[in-house]
Formats: sequence, C-alpha cells, structure tokens
Amino acid sequence: MAHPAQPLQSQRPDGAASRSGLTAAQAAQRLLDDGPNLLPGSAPKTTLAIVREVVTEPMFLMLLTAGGIYLALGDRAEALFLLSFVLVVIGITLVQERRTQRALESLRELSAPRALVVRDGQELRIAGHDVVLGDLLVLHEGDRVAADARLLEGELDVDESLLTGESVPVSKRVPAGNAADATEHASVFASTVVTRGVALAEVTATGARTAVGRIGADLAATVEPPSTLQQQSRALVRWLGVGAVVVAAAQVGLSWWWSGRPILDSLLSGIALAMAILPEEIPVILTVFLALGAWRISKRQVLTRRVTAVEALGAITVLAVDKTGTLTQNRMAVVEVSTVKDVFPPEGAHDMPEDFHRLVEFAMLATPGDPFDPMEKAIQAFGHRWLAGTEHVHDGFEPVFEYPLSNDILAMTRVFPSTGVRQHLLATKGAPEAVADLCHLATAQRDAIRHQVEAMAERGLRVLGVACGRWQQGSNAEAASGSWPASQHDFDFEFLGLVALADPPRPDVPAALAECRQAGVRVIMLTGDHPVTARAIAQGVGLSERPDAITGPEMDALDDATLLQRLHHVDICARLRPEHKLRLVHLLRASGEVVAMTGDGVNDAAALKAADVGIAMGERGTDVAREAAALVLLDDSFARIVEAIRQGRRIYDNIRKATRFVFAVHVPIIALTLVPTLLHWSPLLLPLHIVLLELLIDPACSVVFEAEPEEDDLMQRPPRPRVDSPFALAQWLPAALQGAGIAALLLLGHAAMLSQGWSMVQARTVGFSALVLGVMLLILANRHPSRPVWSHSHASNPWLWRMAIGIALLLTAMLGVNWLRELLGMAVPGVESVALVVALLVSFLIWIGVLRRVTVRLFPGV
Repeated sequence: MAHPAQPLQSQRPDGAASRSGLTAAQAAQRLLDDGPNLLPGSAPKTTLAIVREVVTEPMFLMLLTAGGIYLALGDRAEALFLLSFVLVVIGITLVQERRTQRALESLRELSAPRALVVRDGQELRIAGHDVVLGDLLVLHEGDRVAADARLLEGELDVDESLLTGESVPVSKRVPAGNAADATEHASVFASTVVTRGVALAEVTATGARTAVGRIGADLAATVEPPSTLQQQSRALVRWLGVGAVVVAAAQVGLSWWWSGRPILDSLLSGIALAMAILPEEIPVILTVFLALGAWRISKRQVLTRRVTAVEALGAITVLAVDKTGTLTQNRMAVVEVSTVKDVFPPEGAHDMPEDFHRLVEFAMLATPGDPFDPMEKAIQAFGHRWLAGTEHVHDGFEPVFEYPLSNDILAMTRVFPSTGVRQHLLATKGAPEAVADLCHLATAQRDAIRHQVEAMAERGLRVLGVACGRWQQGSNAEAASGSWPASQHDFDFEFLGLVALADPPRPDVPAALAECRQAGVRVIMLTGDHPVTARAIAQGVGLSERPDAITGPEMDALDDATLLQRLHHVDICARLRPEHKLRLVHLLRASGEVVAMTGDGVNDAAALKAADVGIAMGERGTDVAREAAALVLLDDSFARIVEAIRQGRRIYDNIRKATRFVFAVHVPIIALTLVPTLLHWSPLLLPLHIVLLELLIDPACSVVFEAEPEEDDLMQRPPRPRVDSPFALAQWLPAALQGAGIAALLLLGHAAMLSQGWSMVQARTVGFSALVLGVMLLILANRHPSRPVWSHSHASNPWLWRMAIGIALLLTAMLGVNWLRELLGMAVPGVESVALVVALLVSFLIWIGVLRRVTVRLFPGV
C-alpha cells in the first residue's frame, strides 16, 4: 500500500519474449559499441597536471633556486643532490595523488546511480553507466531515470524541473492508438525523477546523446568545495608562507650584513629558513586523511558521497533517525489475527474456525498476488503459510476492477467475478476506521474496534481492517459495458476482523543506541507513524523511556522558540510531513547542534540536504535521497551510523595528532637555521639537510598518523565543539613548546661542543643525528599528548616500526656512505659523539615528560 499505482505484471517479465529485455551478450556488445552511459564531465587528473601542480609549489621553487645557487658556487654535487630530490618530491606527490584518486574513484563507483533493468527475462540491478540502448528499465517512485526512454507499460508522474525549470510533475503514459502527442507523453528523460507510479520503459538514448547530455556537453563536472578544515589550513599556510618570505629576507640581510658572509651563501641560508618555516605538509595531511578516511568508512558499508562530511562526523550532537528500516528491519510480518469473535496468534492457525479462514482468505484477495509493499508481502506470505492446499487460496485469481487507496477513503477494494455474469465478490482492506465506515457498523461496534486497534498500536503493531461483500450489477448491459459504482461506499460490506503486523527491530539497534548515549550523541525519532506505535518501538529498542511525543500538527501550532524548548523534553516526533522534518533540522542547527539525519524517500531529500550530515539508505532508499545525502548506508544498518561516527572521530583525532607533530618538528628546524646566523656561527642546517628531514616528515604525516588506531575512550567523550580546530592555540602551543625545548637542548649542546674545541663538522654530526632520531620521538610523543611516550601498544600501528627502520637506514646512509657524508658536511661519529647523541635523546625525553605534566593541567582535553 506504499505505492498507489498498481504493480505491473511485466515487472516479473518471464513471459512474452518482447518483454524479456536484451540478452547479456547483446548488452555487452552495445556497451562496447556506444560506450558507457556517462554524461560529459571532468576526466581524472593526468600525470602532467599533477607534475604541473608540483613545480608551482613554493617548496619546489625553493629547491630549484637552491640548486641553481649551488651550481653558481661550483658545488655540483650539492646541486645534483637537490635537483635529484626534485624528482623524489614529484614521485612522492604522484604516489599520494594516485592513492587519493584511487580511493575517490572507488567511492564514485559505489555512489554511481543504479538502474533496475530486465535482461534475459530477469530483473537485474546494474550501475547506471552500464545501461545501453534498448534496455528495459523498471521505474518506481523515487527513481532517477538512468537514460532517455519510451514507456511500454504503466503510468508515471515525473519531475522534469532539471530540464524545464517547471516544478510541477509531468504525467507520462502509453498513449492509445497513434496519438499526435505519443512521443512527448510516453518519453522519460535521463536525470529526471519519478515522483509517482510504476512503469516499464525502453531506452532510446544514453550518455551524451540524452537530452540532459546535450544540454550539459560543455559543462565540466562539479568540483567539490573544500572542507572547513581545508580552508583553514590553506589560510594558515598562506599566512605562514608570507611570514617565511619576510623572515627569510631578513635572514639574508643579517647573514650578509651582520655576519659578513657572501651573498650566495646568505641566499642559501635564507632559502633554508623559508623551507623550515613553510608547513607544506598540512594541506597534504587534510587531503589524504579525508580521502582515505572516506575510503576506510566505505569498508564498513558506509559510502561517503561528499568527503567534506567526514570531518563533521566527529562533531555530531543530534542524530535524527527514521523508524522504518533504520530502527526496524522493514520486513513486516503478521503477528496477530482478530476476527469479530476471537483473537488468534499465528502459531495456532492450523486449527482455526471458519471465520479465521475467511478473514485470511479475503485479506489475501484484497492484496495483489505479487506485491511490492512489505505489509502486502507479509499478508500473502502468512496466507500461503497457513492456508496452503485449502480452497481459501486463490492464486492467479485476477480482479476485474479495483478501487485504489485514496485520501478520501483509506481503503482499497478489489472486485472479482463470481457465479453468473453479474455476480461479483468484493475484498477490502485498509485503515480499520475506514473499513468500519464502509461496513456501516453501529457506534458500539466501532468503539469496540477502535479500542482494540489502540491496544494493538500501543504494542507497536500496524493494524489493517478486512471486509468482504457481494455485488450484483443491475443488468447484463451494465455488466457488458463495465459500468461500476463511483465509490466504495456504494457497496455493502461485512466486517471480518483485523490483521496486525509488526516490523521487528533490528537486533543491533539497542547496543548501537547505548553507544550513542555513551558518546554524548542524542537520538531523536522522526516518523510519519502514529505516536503510540512510535513510542512502543522507541521503548522496545531503548531509544527513549520518556512517554511524551510531539506530532506534526502540534508543531504547526508552535513558534520556533516554543518548539525548541519542547524538543528538550521529547525524543519522539510522530505524524510528520516533509516540511516538519526540514523545520526540525533547521531549528536544531540554528540552536548550535550538529545534526545528522537518516532518510530514504523523495520526501526526505530536502531535510537530508539541510542536515550537517545527511544519511540515506542504500538498499531501500530512492536515488533522490541518495543524491541529497552526504553518506549512504549500503546495508541500511543503524549500527553502521555509529561506526561512521566512530571513524569520523578517529580521523579528526589523527588530523590533530599529525598537525601537532608538524608544529613540533618545524620549530627545531627553524631554530637551528635562524639562531646560528644571529650568533655568528657557521650554518647548522642547509637546504640539503632540510630536504632529508622532509623525507621523514612527509611519510610520518601522511602514512603513520593516518593509520593510527582509535583511542580507548573515543566513544566515551562528548562530541567536539563545532568551532574546534586543530590550528587553535591550545592545539599547537604545547607542540611548539615540545619543539622549542628540543631546539634549545640542541643549541646548548652545539655551543658546548664548540666551547670544548669540537670542529663544526663533528658538532653538526651530533646535532643533526640527534634531530633525525628526535623526529621519531616526536612521532611517539604526539600519538597521544597526555600519555607517556612508551605507554602505547606500538604493534597496533604497523607503520611505526617501518618508520623506525626508515630513520635507521637514512642515518646509516648519511654517516656510512662517504660521498653522502661529505656532501652533508658530517664526520664518522666516535664514541663521544654517540654518547652525546644518546644524552641529547634522554634530555629530549625528560623535557617531553615534564612538558606533558604541565600541559595536561593547562590544556585539559588536548
């Protein structure tokens, strides 16, 4: 009864060959000949485009400049090393871009519109881009049409506003005869939306040859807007970039004028400082983390259609959920049958009296033999289970006329032929009050039925009334002409009883709801059902114990302020229309909540789009709902929503950790580049050294921290504030202090070595080796800033030990390969050098431990 339009017999097209569709071989050949059913859009980013982006990056330009200066100074080895690193940068960037692109392409493949087609006589759900010319499309309410097509059976209302700008749906039907308007009224177009009806249509054009394809041939695909975090990071990098240029220019002036060094050497020093200041890893962190985070979420059966939604997941404070199919299984079953005399549970149906058999028989007759509606499927399944093999089952018995469900009469009647030309049998089912009205029952009988229905509804049951009747046409001429009464009220019916159905809760819902409460996420039910039914389900799954509920009509009588106040005490919103859901989402968001909402129908699309995170059902949801939503549940499980929230929190946590690491690791690099100039020392770090450090910093940011597992208390914390940012003072200041302490210890150690007569080469060897090993300490320290460095189970992140091996290999190459050691201006370390490196590392650990105790008190929750 969900679809007013009658189901088509052709929707199980295993009959006539003309309705059996293409064969698999024919479809494959046409796909090969015509190409995929895709609209013109942007192609994936080419290698040349990626390389072009790399060579315009500030870091790349600084490397080229430094390489040119080394050539001008005659240092060919240094120049070749820097210029070869340019190729390494391009390679790393290509790998990261390709990894991100593959993740996004796999998401786009999952999110591609689906189409229901008939091939080889069977219905088949395929990707929209695999639809070919001549395919038979089965179209339902809420579907987005995959290609231009011509109706063969059925009637539809179609929203063609995408093409015409007119919001009123257009009726489509198969014309009688050779009507002049046959083409217009029988044609449906790609990307339009079916708003009512069921039909079978033959594809006449695909891809760029469709109407919408011709209109949009010169339009590129829409570019997804950057997330708030990406915008913040780009602004931060832009300001730091300007600061880096200013400070580097001052460094050049100081080195040349203050220290009296040659201009080219001073330029190298300035370039090194600019490279040290510029945190070019931050945009990489956000791009990679969000894209790969969406890919990781998809592995948990949650498709991310907009990557920007990933960052909002961890901030969700209110989850507004639909009841049917989200909290429940959307698989109705008959659980109780009540005749006029008795109530029968289905377990004992075999030994029931005649009035029970008549009730079930006419409930089946009032239901299509091959229904789509879950309630109607349940009725047919129940009847076949308990009445199989009896005279009460009438498979293949087709009605001669039907009265569909309407707004005026919430019941449907099917008229069947009986004995004699003018004799007819009537089978009716619908809302109990409507069926009782058709039966013209006395007030006492109606009251008794109403009380019974209310008692059933309090237990969360959906109740239908069933009636039967007989009717005789006035004459043979009337029978021959097919003249039928105008309304169901013109018949006389006998009330047979009630059929109660239930949609059982999903077994994973109670645990998922408990986890939401533990995580500080409030769950509100939004449903079109009766408040009593909604309350019974809510209490059954543990959503709410509060008895109060608010209905759509009650909301209409309240202003926004009063409604918001009422929502503080209500978890169930029932009898809602689409405009009610949209109003609730806007109201909650305006009050500061971060709202996620689930939905599956065309009427949910506006609210899904308005929510911070719209979540559509993948199995039963319409194409319109899926396109409006940011996330799609591939298996419609409520527990997947909680998994997505968990993953969103983990991703944001890891972004904060990686950002802290970037701030921490850049401070000592800046200090070791700037301070020697002020103290008239020889340079400690040159572009060569910073390039090698970037070989460690980039993988640490984009690989190690991205793979970091979730914290133990992840789902015991409240949602993060909407305004929270990884670039806030409370986030980066403790990390900067970590780096400042390490920088101070390195500079003190360097000064001590020079005062003891160590050469600059020996001192640089100790300082740079300690800094390289300090990178690993900073990685461990920023996995969680409030715990000791060694408190974690490092086996939980497989990239940690790989990173440690990489650092060891790099350090071995720097000190063990003669040409590389000389190129970097270092020496083979002796026993004293190794001891001093160890001493510096121990002092780093002590500093990090002391700072941790202080920052936990000053910046709780960081």
